[in-house]
Order: sequence, then C-alpha cells, then structure tokens
Amino acid sequence: MRIGVVFPQNEIGADAGAVRAYGQAAEELGFRHVMAFDHVVGADPAVHQGWAGPYDVRSTFHEPLVLFGYLAALTTLELVTGVVILPQRQTVLAAKQAA
Repeated sequence: MRIGVVFPQNEIGADAGAVRAYGQAAEELGFRHVMAFDHVVGADPAVHQGWAGPYDVRSTFHEPLVLFGYLAALTTLELVTGVVILPQRQTVLAAKQAA
C-alpha cells in the first residue's frame, strides 16, 4: 500500500521555503506521494452568487505541473494530480509541462 499526502493549496501560501519544507517533511515521514489539485481559475463570488467555498479568485493555488517540477528537484516523492483541467490550457503547453 502506498500512502501519500494532499498538498495544502490554500493553507501553505506562496512561500517557496514552506513548499520545500512540506515536501521534504512528507518524504521524511515515509509518505510515498503528494497529490495536488488543479484550479486554473478560482470561484468568483461576483459571478457565483452565494459561493461559500474554502477558496475564491484571491486564493493562492500552485499550478500543479510547475509545483511538481519544483518538488521533483527536492524529493523522490511520486507526484499525483487530483484533477488537471485540460480544456482551460493550451494543448502544447500542457504536454510540454507534463513531459
């Protein structure tokens, strides 16, 4: 069985040192993978009336493929996407990032 962690998108913020510390701590604790969700655009309360979710358009969301490139240089964790929203991306750019 391989047990991993979910990357704390909303909670960790934009601090690269915090991202590094999280990835390295997950690896040191014996987790096998880190999973990140893709949110190309956030939920805009002005458009989605009554939105009361945990994030909105002002929330920090790391782009998962760039995040994984960073973590791959620092850890040996497997890198897993929970969701990748391909229709909101340029096809060639998504292929290049994934490669």
